[in-house]
Amino acid sequence: MESMRTVTQGLPVQLVVSQEMSLSMCMRLRYELSDPYAVRVAFTVDESDEAVEWITGRDLQIDGLKGRVGEGDVRIWPAGEHDRGAVYIVLKPPSAMALLEVPAQDIKRFLQETETLVPRGSESEHIDSDALVRYVLAEG
Repeated sequence: MESMRTVTQGLPVQLVVSQEMSLSMCMRLRYELSDPYAVRVAFTVDESDEAVEWITGRDLQIDGLKGRVGEGDVRIWPAGEHDRGAVYIVLKPPSAMALLEVPAQDIKRFLQETETLVPRGSESEHIDSDALVRYVLAEG
């Protein structure tokens, strides 16, 4: 954990290549008070690798602990009918697909920390509307 405005957690994941083979990776989750609806997720094979980053919805991750959720590029669901203590995450960039097996307890612990920082349902109270308007006008 970094500060009162940011929650981070690194955890091991398995990139599922086939039923018989998987590759160990590291996943780093990051939640920032300044973007209360999103979780940034970075993947590396080892410390020297450049991270591959994704942004997912916090609600998607919370709901994915209980059942199959997501459409398009990111889908999440619990592993198997009998709790295996894992969650599957599918990432579909335009030209490929990755199936990741992630320890459910680690994600659950991270999400509980984010909810301590910003309770679910109160995200809009943490949006700086003035800064958002200035950004949109500057980009326009």
